[in-house]
Amino acid sequence: MFDNISDRLNSIFKKLKGHGKLTEKNIEDGLKEVRMALLEADVHYKVVKQFVAGIKQRALGQEVMDSLTPGQQVVKIVNEELAALMGGHQEKLNLSGERPVSIMLAGLQGSGKTTSAGKLSLLLRKEGKKPYLVPADVYRPAAIEQLKKLAEQIDIPVYASTTEMSPVQICRDARVSALKAGCDVMLIDTAGRLHIDDELMGELRFIKEAVDPSEILLVADAMTGQDAVNIADAFNKALDIGGVILTKMDGDARGGAAISIKAVTDKPIKFIGVGEKLSDLEPFHPDRMSSRILGMGDVLTMIEKAQSMVDEKKAAELEQKFRKSQFTLEDFRDQMVQVRKMGSLKDLVSMIPGMGNSKQLKNLNVDERELVKIEAIINSMTPQERHQYQLINGSRRKRIAKGSGTGVQDVNRLLKNYSQMIKMLKKINKGGMRGLGRGMLPF
Repeated sequence: MFDNISDRLNSIFKKLKGHGKLTEKNIEDGLKEVRMALLEADVHYKVVKQFVAGIKQRALGQEVMDSLTPGQQVVKIVNEELAALMGGHQEKLNLSGERPVSIMLAGLQGSGKTTSAGKLSLLLRKEGKKPYLVPADVYRPAAIEQLKKLAEQIDIPVYASTTEMSPVQICRDARVSALKAGCDVMLIDTAGRLHIDDELMGELRFIKEAVDPSEILLVADAMTGQDAVNIADAFNKALDIGGVILTKMDGDARGGAAISIKAVTDKPIKFIGVGEKLSDLEPFHPDRMSSRILGMGDVLTMIEKAQSMVDEKKAAELEQKFRKSQFTLEDFRDQMVQVRKMGSLKDLVSMIPGMGNSKQLKNLNVDERELVKIEAIINSMTPQERHQYQLINGSRRKRIAKGSGTGVQDVNRLLKNYSQMIKMLKKINKGGMRGLGRGMLPF
């Protein structure tokens, strides 16, 4: 999402770093370009004005002018101001109150409320909560069925709403059912509505009065740009929302909504949708997002993703196998599956400091289908073949290729690269690092 603004800002900073000593004119010229980059990214013009003024005040102060690396200091200031603009720190859900606490999800039709309800329930369960889903959108029959199917898919209890029931009554009755089911958090999926529709906005206020939610979250589509900011402002004035879930952050929108919402509404972005999978919902960290925008990476998020996916016991066993050069094709397949669960390889690489805006990353075109192909090839092998790849002769290769729907050349390439990787592991374990890198992964 932030590719364009990242490219622009990094080009500006590169020019500033090229000056041995910064002058007031250098800084003002750079800030003009920063202003244009933000406006082109659809950041609210008042937010841009305030943001640039804050940077200018600090950049023309002694912390930059007297610095040995003034260009780096400007980047540091922009990073801090950008993080502050988006909220400064992560804002967690308010889950205080009598159990089960209620969380209302509101927003326009098509913004992703129903899917976000499922994603959020999954995230809360990982944190040890017992969520309960409530379909309260009686105006779109498919919405009720969609949430029920999502609930069944992730094995989370759901209230048996029907389109004949009133949304307010659904929420009241669901609270009793949630309590009986032993759940402590109730997620209410309300109907999509325009913020200018007084009747439907009034219905939201009735639901709010009926269940006294600890949190009202606006689900906004990041692809709508500055409109998302205006929508958030209108819903906030009508309902006093607690925060925002910004969906479709993996799209090609310009990113203005993410940067502007907090400054305009004074309400934080609490979660971001980063993909279509139900696991693709992340807590929003302004400081980490700022670092990613400026190409500084996001190591903490990458570590958290790894920790959520990796079994510590298996990781310890794998380490021993690495040390003894006993890393089998089966081990490789299992690790590849774990990595794929963390997201696309390109997104993971972009979290490494210095890689966010590198030419190598922009030219990186990892075909995820190749990983699926490799998994299919390994799955077509017998357990013995996965542990002793030397057994795989010509006839076995043909059988494996046919069973995996691939070609013999694909099997040959995997086995060749895998054997090179095993040789590299043996060199590492003997203390030799020469030749490390190429052929380290068997694809």
